[in-house]
Amino acid sequence: MNNLPSQKVKELNLVFPPAPKPAGVYRPVLVVDKFLYVSGQGPMQNDGTLMQGRLGDNLDLEEGKLAARQVGLTMLSSIQTHFGSLDKIKRVVKVLGMVNSSQDFEKQPYVMNGFSELMADVFGKEQGIGVRSAVGMFLPDGIPVEVEAMFELH
Repeated sequence: MNNLPSQKVKELNLVFPPAPKPAGVYRPVLVVDKFLYVSGQGPMQNDGTLMQGRLGDNLDLEEGKLAARQVGLTMLSSIQTHFGSLDKIKRVVKVLGMVNSSQDFEKQPYVMNGFSELMADVFGKEQGIGVRSAVGMFLPDGIPVEVEAMFELH
């Protein structure tokens, strides 16, 4: 069956960065009933370092969108590492996107499209797009984007 997320990952030649270790006292993922909750993830690069920057300061829109996409890859890596197969996921339910932005930056939803488009590519347009919030704030360690999400399981 070619609609499996694991197959889409292969077809799209996606490369997952290493799953980050918790930076505090929390679980990276938690299953409650038929839902998988994923703690806030940053944009981990393939070498294990985090992307840095602030939108409206030293990153432009496209760099921000790429950072949000990288958060998506990081989240998929975390799910695979700490939960198991992506194929156990039925759909994306809720996404909270936090964008490290200057006071006058107002395009957080556009930046978050980098994450959402990746989820739609992996899980399909119907199952990969859920409800979403995109807000601006200051983020830890100078990362440009952090995302937490909730998924429904089969």
